Amino acid sequence: MQKILVIGLGKVGSLVGILLCKRFEVTGIDKSQPAILVPFPVVTGDVSDTAFLDKIFVGFEAVVSCMPYNLNLPIAQKAFQTGIHYFDLTEDVGTTAAIREMAENSRSVFAPQCGLAPGFIGIVGMELARRFTKLRDIELRVGALPRYPNGLMGYSFTWSPAGVVNEYINDAEVIHNGVKKMVPSLEGIEMINIEGQEFEAFSTSGGLGTLCETLEGRLDTLNYKTIRYPGHCSLMRFLLYELCLKDKRELIEKILTEAKPPVQQDVVYVYAVVEGWKENRLEREEFYRAYHPIEIDGQHWRAISWTTAASIASVVEMVADGLLPDQGFIKQEDIVLRDFLATSNGQYFN
Repeated sequence: MQKILVIGLGKVGSLVGILLCKRFEVTGIDKSQPAILVPFPVVTGDVSDTAFLDKIFVGFEAVVSCMPYNLNLPIAQKAFQTGIHYFDLTEDVGTTAAIREMAENSRSVFAPQCGLAPGFIGIVGMELARRFTKLRDIELRVGALPRYPNGLMGYSFTWSPAGVVNEYINDAEVIHNGVKKMVPSLEGIEMINIEGQEFEAFSTSGGLGTLCETLEGRLDTLNYKTIRYPGHCSLMRFLLYELCLKDKRELIEKILTEAKPPVQQDVVYVYAVVEGWKENRLEREEFYRAYHPIEIDGQHWRAISWTTAASIASVVEMVADGLLPDQGFIKQEDIVLRDFLATSNGQYFN
């Protein structure tokens, strides 16, 4: 794998290209030139145009889609037809299911869900789980937040508003009392204290990826919740359900984008806890990190941007290095944390 196509050159996609071009031959695709200067060639065009996709895929061994969840499937289908590796950041359950079905008969790798959640948090959670002889509970939490919040919502949209709204509306998969089931997002609210700061966490869709399927029958409780500042959940419920905006996604995305623009100083919290037995002893293992903005090649990158970009770039590296299969569907929980952190991009998480 040498020639890689990166589709979607927003903040995350541009950084994915920057990270990968240190090792691979990268070409970027977007409707317009990226907002920052990037060290790889960029082709402008509309990926919703099938003829354009047919033309642009020629000569590449892999494609990395950094597009919104609702635009990934045609790109994955083209990767399947051309027999090249496919990677994306989607949190959307339906899109992943369709991609997984394609992967059953593919000549190449299909690795969706390579961001933070799903993605890195599943890798971390499974790493802790492997240390136990018998599992009881796994609770996974991630929050991408402004470091200095203001307003009642305490939030800024440093990530795709379409993706955030999708996570808030769709039901979440969990294991509860040993049974895999669906629960409503924006429910199951709990309070969390991180280094003296109070937060809330609540169920959102897609964060577990395929973990429920992998661990069904092996534990009592498995869930994923998104971390926010207190009060955020009730305000989003008001917007989506009391104001009936859940069926007007473009409108709510526009409102939220204009009301809560991105901030430069953000923080990403990653927290995982696993309980179970090691031989005959009931024990608890925890993982906690707070990731902040960093500088890469002289450019400031928000925490949400670099953690997401470095995560997917690390998985690409692992496939190229033969640390992951070169064919079929890759579950995030099959990725070994030690190998992930040893890649040139995984080292950012150390």
